[in-house]
Amino acid sequence: MRYLPLTAEDRARMLGVIGAPDIDALFADVPVSAQLSGPVDLPAHMGELEVERALSAMARRNRTAGEGPFFCGAGAYRHHVPASVDHIIQRSEFLTSYTPYQPEIAQGTLQYLYEFQTQVAALTGMEAANASMYDGSTAAAEAVMMAHRITRRPRAILSGGLHPHYAETIATLAHVAGVEIVRQAAAVDAEADVVSAIDGETACVVVQTPNVFGTASDVTAIADAAHAAGALLIVVTTEAVSLGLLKSPGEMGADIVAAEGQSIGAGLNFGGPYVGLFATREKFVRQMPGRLTGETVDADGRRGFVLTLSTREQHIRREKATSNICTNSGLCALAFTIHLSLLGETGLRRLAALNHARARRLAASLGEVPAVSVLTRRFFNEIAVGLPAPAAEVVETLAGQGVIAGVPFSRLAPDAGMDQVLLLAATETTTEGDIAVLTSALKGALA
Repeated sequence: MRYLPLTAEDRARMLGVIGAPDIDALFADVPVSAQLSGPVDLPAHMGELEVERALSAMARRNRTAGEGPFFCGAGAYRHHVPASVDHIIQRSEFLTSYTPYQPEIAQGTLQYLYEFQTQVAALTGMEAANASMYDGSTAAAEAVMMAHRITRRPRAILSGGLHPHYAETIATLAHVAGVEIVRQAAAVDAEADVVSAIDGETACVVVQTPNVFGTASDVTAIADAAHAAGALLIVVTTEAVSLGLLKSPGEMGADIVAAEGQSIGAGLNFGGPYVGLFATREKFVRQMPGRLTGETVDADGRRGFVLTLSTREQHIRREKATSNICTNSGLCALAFTIHLSLLGETGLRRLAALNHARARRLAASLGEVPAVSVLTRRFFNEIAVGLPAPAAEVVETLAGQGVIAGVPFSRLAPDAGMDQVLLLAATETTTEGDIAVLTSALKGALA
């Protein structure tokens, strides 16, 4: 069976209607340098059984996070997700249409989005939250665009502690919107340099806590400085579990919070799909991207839920819309809400405390390795260490021994001049045995 249902005669008739001599004419606007001179380097077509075998062989080359000691973090964290989460997301109340174009019909979807918003607002210490974003990086980019609309100022300052991939995502969107990006040099404890960069042209300051090196900071002073200059403070968090232990961004004076929610309810999933959290002050809610679900009562006085605000408007205003985000990560938002509901406040605080305790144990153990220096002093569940050799080479050596030792910072920022810096995360899934194996393997690799 062919997957192309059109015959050669069908295609010839279609080309005739639009006045194109052949298929190649449809690609006339693509530069010759970008065109392929022949077929792509892929195997010839196969039958279904052969394809299944080939892909299975490729999949066997992967190593899952649960197969051995695993210390990767840097924006995506391995946490235990209860089996009950996967069971509940499949209940019929939630198996509704992809996008609620007639939203009031999908009461199950609207209710969990309402609960999701409530949870995000409580976690971040903010007054309003939307019904989720794609992921943390695009949420951060939307936050900068929102600050630009509110202040009508042209410049955004990005702290050197911001995840490099987040900074690149922000720069991509800012370039199109005409927003100038001032990106500070990467630093383990970067917040001290932010205040001096704020001026009368600053629309917003973007800081991350815990930052990409794991440093947790009280950014209240930055918030005060930004507000005194008429700018907004955007706080980014890539590890949502940290909100169960650390002071919330709202308590520190944040105007907008953009976070990655993957840690609660979602696995690593080879990098996605994830879920972006977005919260702000109530006075800015009409500039917030995405959707806002609200609570009401129906004609009989029964509790119900409605789509209160849809600021995106891309289906009407196109390029003039407040935001052109096209959907939310609904399934991941549902998993987030279910997992957090099962944990409750007490459970989340215990989980966060356990993560911090494991990271403290990791830092103490690595601090005993000769020539290894622990760079992060205030941390939640992630640290940066300095090695006497390129971190990427050390990681490859340990991977050959079955130990996934973390993320070399050079992989995130190749030009930062920090090739010997290694990022390591410890969560509730990290055991004493894992830490012992890592420490021993690291001593051997550096000997």
